[in-house]
Amino acid sequence: METKLLPLDVDSLSQGAALIRRGELVAFPTETVYGLGGNALDEAAVARIFAVKGRPADNPLIVHIWEHKQAEQYCHWSEQAQQLADAFWPGPLTLLLPRKPIIPLIVTAGLDTLALRLPSHEGARRFLQACSLPIAAPSANASGRPSPTTAQHVQTDLEGRIPLILDGGPAQVGLESTVLDITCPHPMVLRPGAVTPEQVAMVVGSCDVAPSVMRPLQPGETTLSPGMRHRHYAPKAQLSLVEGDREAVAAYICRMVDQQPGARILAMGVNVPLYAGRQVDDLGADTHQAAQRLFYLLRQYDDENVQRVWCEALPPTGLGLAVMNRLARAAQFDIRHAGV
Repeated sequence: METKLLPLDVDSLSQGAALIRRGELVAFPTETVYGLGGNALDEAAVARIFAVKGRPADNPLIVHIWEHKQAEQYCHWSEQAQQLADAFWPGPLTLLLPRKPIIPLIVTAGLDTLALRLPSHEGARRFLQACSLPIAAPSANASGRPSPTTAQHVQTDLEGRIPLILDGGPAQVGLESTVLDITCPHPMVLRPGAVTPEQVAMVVGSCDVAPSVMRPLQPGETTLSPGMRHRHYAPKAQLSLVEGDREAVAAYICRMVDQQPGARILAMGVNVPLYAGRQVDDLGADTHQAAQRLFYLLRQYDDENVQRVWCEALPPTGLGLAVMNRLARAAQFDIRHAGV
């Protein structure tokens, strides 16, 4: 199959929408990462998403819509959902709600809950509106790989497997959306993202964080949300995280790297001078920049055939929780403690 990579414009949107209506898949930009879209009402198209990505069938998909009023067609809406949608939609928040039968069970991995999102990316919303369908769309990468933040990342993973990639430039957020379960007594973050637990609590009064955000799923534990599986977002390199006092962390990482020629370091910008003379990559000045740069850098390591990466742990608060969630899963929860 030939894969076209086209700039997102009127013509390419028309081509993409026609492909979706024929049951094909199209990769498209969002503000978080690039998505691999298919008609959420077409079981065969959804099955193709799982096959193209190599995605486990028990990992549910997010359905994307382009305007608020569509939500009630696909899930049982609530007053709390409306409060959250008013505050954060369009934007990087996915709401987990009771599914209506119009959505096939293959989309939800057999669950009675549906993950629903209204993206803020203008190109994404134009694409969704052109399709005139709800679009099921996980990240447009091979399953387990770092999520794609550029059209070129999608091309690397899915060339020859899908007919069209719509290029809308680099993703603005760089991490997947927050997934918030509002079917439980208190809203609970299942996957952290740019909408933080603190922000949710300001709107609805409280917000819990699922224990599985910073640990592997336990045997028999259900995958309620994308991004909950054990190894995810991972580069080919072995990745370890180090937490503790910044000077102690730097000293620990320097000792490890000095024993491993070719090893790379991921560090926040303010700490880069602590690694003088070693190969260190700057995650940025703050957690927003770290979120934008993380997947790009992990994919760069794959391109350069890096075998070993040591990374500073970030404080797991605010957007730092989302960055740490992705790093911990990419590292298979290999988190070291400096000084131990």
